[in-house]
Amino acid sequence: MLSLLLQNFGWQDIADILFVAFIIYRILMLIKGTGAFQVLIGLIVIFLIFLIAVILKFYATEFIFGDFLSSIIIVIIVLFRNEIRKALIDVGKNPFAIARNKLEKVSIIEETSHAVIELANKRIGAIIVFERNVFLGDYLKIGVKLDSLISKELLISIFTQPSPLHDGAVIIQKGRISAASCYLPLSTDENIDQNFGTRHRSAIGLSELTDAFSIVVSEETGYVSIVMPKKIIKISNIEELRVVLFKNISEQTNENKLLLKSVYELIFGAKKTEGVNKNDGSDDE
Repeated sequence: MLSLLLQNFGWQDIADILFVAFIIYRILMLIKGTGAFQVLIGLIVIFLIFLIAVILKFYATEFIFGDFLSSIIIVIIVLFRNEIRKALIDVGKNPFAIARNKLEKVSIIEETSHAVIELANKRIGAIIVFERNVFLGDYLKIGVKLDSLISKELLISIFTQPSPLHDGAVIIQKGRISAASCYLPLSTDENIDQNFGTRHRSAIGLSELTDAFSIVVSEETGYVSIVMPKKIIKISNIEELRVVLFKNISEQTNENKLLLKSVYELIFGAKKTEGVNKNDGSDDE
């Protein structure tokens, strides 16, 4: 039986499996870190309960969950309408227009870098989050929507008291300031440096749930750190900040590279990442 299957197994089947696996992977990445992910887990649990009921012949349970699953398409559309809308918008874009041109990248990097350095010099606490592959929809809902161009003046005014938006994070999405005063999940990792304050713990908490990276300015010391998944980089000057931003924003917008990387990880698995570098002894609060 197995030999017969292998004989009829061609390159089209391999391509088909890879394509379906990639679609599932992208869907999971799209909803990871949002409430939709927990909803998906709940739907899977319901399906498993239904499957067990069928096998064990629990007719009442099978009847109840069977009716629910018969309307699953409508349920999925209602529950995941925001994620479906975002995915369709991305699919409808011109593939040549997905990557930002170099001038736009330079503008984002320069405006952000100068704002961060000025905030650090003035000892004004701040946390700026850059969305990458995982959609930060749930955190955007909590904050105040802006949808503004990135500018040094706007970033500084947001975090400078008595601005009503100074408390919380700014989230940058697709090269624009999507929202401010966003509250992030605090990390519960007991191994985090005790000198880290609320801002660093929030940035680390977000990095544990998503692939976003955050720029954190300590209010107490003026230190600047970039928090990524399993990695913290201490920034000493504006040049270092520019280099890190250019590298990560470039990776964020390079869809072809992300596509190849995703397929590679599906086949061979993700590369191991380095442990958290906790050499920043700053206190945020």
